[in-house]
Amino acid sequence: MSFEIEAVRAKFPALSLADKGRRRIYLDNPAGTQVPQMVADAVSRSLLTTNANLGGYFETTIAAQAVVDEAHLAMADFLGASGPEEIIIGANMTTMTYHMSRTLGRGMQPGDEIILTRMDHEGNVSPWLQLAEDLGLVVRWLPFDEQSWQVEETALAALLNEKTRLVALNYASNLTGSINRVKALTRIAKDAGALVYVDAVQFAPHGLVDVQDLGCDFLICSAYKFFGPHMGILWGRRDVIETLEPYKCRCSSNGLPERFELGTPQIELMAGLTAAVAYFAELGAAAGEGGSRRRKIAKAFEVSIAYENALAQQLIDGLSDISALTIRGITDPARVGERVPTVSFTVEGIVPDSIVRQMNAENIFLWSGHNYAWEIVQQLGIPPEHGVVRIGIAHYNTAAEIDETLESVHRVIAMLRQERS
Repeated sequence: MSFEIEAVRAKFPALSLADKGRRRIYLDNPAGTQVPQMVADAVSRSLLTTNANLGGYFETTIAAQAVVDEAHLAMADFLGASGPEEIIIGANMTTMTYHMSRTLGRGMQPGDEIILTRMDHEGNVSPWLQLAEDLGLVVRWLPFDEQSWQVEETALAALLNEKTRLVALNYASNLTGSINRVKALTRIAKDAGALVYVDAVQFAPHGLVDVQDLGCDFLICSAYKFFGPHMGILWGRRDVIETLEPYKCRCSSNGLPERFELGTPQIELMAGLTAAVAYFAELGAAAGEGGSRRRKIAKAFEVSIAYENALAQQLIDGLSDISALTIRGITDPARVGERVPTVSFTVEGIVPDSIVRQMNAENIFLWSGHNYAWEIVQQLGIPPEHGVVRIGIAHYNTAAEIDETLESVHRVIAMLRQERS
């Protein structure tokens, strides 16, 4: 199935930017993607035409409420929720996870247990660790398997008991790129009576999320990782969230999802969020899907996953040719579908930052460091002050950009080795 990459790229103004005659190559996507023109237009239009607080009777406030309502409907379609009342929109994943952790903590007692993985971003670790410190909870650590690069079901089952109240896990790693079998892990945790909180920040740009099928209780993602504005979205299963008492103002709404959305909403960013979902629907329509918005989104992922997987394997194959370079994640071509196109590596004797600084100077944008995957680098024995080189592909990247990046990696490493000798 063909993927019209030039038509896709034409939607993103940032992809045409150049510095000193060198076009930018955006491979910093795990930290945040560029946005299509339609997202920027929606944000601007909202600021200019629907810029009012909510709850009044005049035209602008009524129009602003419509923007908020449509954002919740759009994300319900994007995540496969049963309805917009399950969609909570806020500042970002970490802030929202802190808020939800405190809300859930109201129902926990000293000695209750929570399970955290060694594979998660710190945004799905520190909120729970600090909750445990505050309430006297027991934290049990779930490592990932260094052969499969995934959290294994047997390892989770071994930690569960009648005191387990919550399992926090990620859908895909922001460092190794590995995709966990969330549905199977969730089933095991739910059978033990635990709530399941899933960080899908890294998966949502690269795969169709279906919260009903997964069976989890909460799932969180970030719009700026899937071509939208800087905000976070938390899905909560209705029969769970309607029983919770969040920290909120006394006089604010007790309805869903309003009771979890503190203060004045980011209305203009919600307009951009709806436009980001519309971008996926347009991509699916261009690939031949004429059904509902949800079906168009599913089609968009069908075509973009195949395209991204080919780029990821191209990158992995090229990096594998470099001596003393270790890719920290799945490299088997038969398992490329078990990872997102985020590839991290270390090179013996070379500090990752020195590679990245040089490549950034060549207008190839990528990151070094632990990237808040603190537990992963600890488990792998990687010095956290150094971390890894991380290259993250989005579906607007091209094979030519991967070739140029590989050429740069080879040349920079050779140069740094020569400087050391």
